[in-house]
Amino acid sequence: MTGEPHGARPTDNSPRSADPGAAPPPPVTAPQPSRGRSSRPRTGNPAIDQAILDLIATTGVSDDVDVITDLVTTAVRFGLDGNDRGELKLISSALRDLRRAANQFRPYRSRRKCSIFGSARTPQGTAAYTAAEEMGAALAANDWMVITGGGPGIMTAGVDGAGRDNSFGVTIRLPFEPMDAGGIVPDERLVRFRHFFSRKLTFMRESSAYVVFPGGFGTLDETFELLTLIQTGKEPPVPVVLFEPEGDTYWKLWKEFVNDELLVAGLVSPVDLDLVRITSSVDEAMEYIDGFYRVFHSMRYVDGRLVLRLESDVSDATLRRLNAEFSDVLVEGEIERTTALPPEVEDDDEVWRPRLLLAFDNWHFGRLHQLVRAL
Repeated sequence: MTGEPHGARPTDNSPRSADPGAAPPPPVTAPQPSRGRSSRPRTGNPAIDQAILDLIATTGVSDDVDVITDLVTTAVRFGLDGNDRGELKLISSALRDLRRAANQFRPYRSRRKCSIFGSARTPQGTAAYTAAEEMGAALAANDWMVITGGGPGIMTAGVDGAGRDNSFGVTIRLPFEPMDAGGIVPDERLVRFRHFFSRKLTFMRESSAYVVFPGGFGTLDETFELLTLIQTGKEPPVPVVLFEPEGDTYWKLWKEFVNDELLVAGLVSPVDLDLVRITSSVDEAMEYIDGFYRVFHSMRYVDGRLVLRLESDVSDATLRRLNAEFSDVLVEGEIERTTALPPEVEDDDEVWRPRLLLAFDNWHFGRLHQLVRAL
């Protein structure tokens, strides 16, 4: 998420020079932006712009100055725009939420993490609880960390299986239950939130896979938002497992509803149903998650083209097959090999990895999910 674009027009509440006839202020001088990017604020008032630059210069920040400048400028503009105190407090608390989360997750960025969603009301000893324990253990055994909501039920089961040393708890303040629900993870990996939206953003930001067990409104909310983000390209392709214990019909009935009510009415596409894997097997779930990243590593857009970064290069035969099967998602050209592109080199962004480059149409994200799985 970014603030207003550079060059945006000032609002009516933006301060102007007190004396229109006064000499113009000195030109704004910016700290040198990292990696050649522009870092000039745009509040509509040159004096305030210069004050922002001077403030940032005193911090000694040298990396990503352009982004830091945008953050400070956006905060100042919130005040200049005349928002009331409640709106400002909401933005401020959400930003604090996200900063705390970033600081707590940062030391563990090198390890992939899987979020386990499910009901806080699932009791110990049930098939779902036991399966969540087994799923957590399987993830940890394959060097994955687990993220849960830090509460009881399925959340505790996932942590019990993975172990405290491999777990994060992402909690939310609710008026009717304790914040930390028993402290099932160490404090350094217990991430506390005031707002659901910033909490869900953190789940999506930090997770490379999802396993969803049966649950209530909250679980369904997380599931549908996750699928919406993947379907619309706001979340990169990730493996999503809908876990249904043997003999349960929760996800089978869910899929029937999606098929009979949404697909038949044309409200979703057939390929959207391929974004999830329904299973009752921990081994199958783990194979699906690990298999997703056997070749695929990550993706990035560079100058309007999509770059797929890989764990290992694909063969010539695989590249021909991909071009034959997925030409429908290209606006031009073919899927081709590439080395790291200049912006990636500037950012030192996984530059050593093999890559595929394609002119993706930014529309068929379900097909993109299939392409990643076909690598």
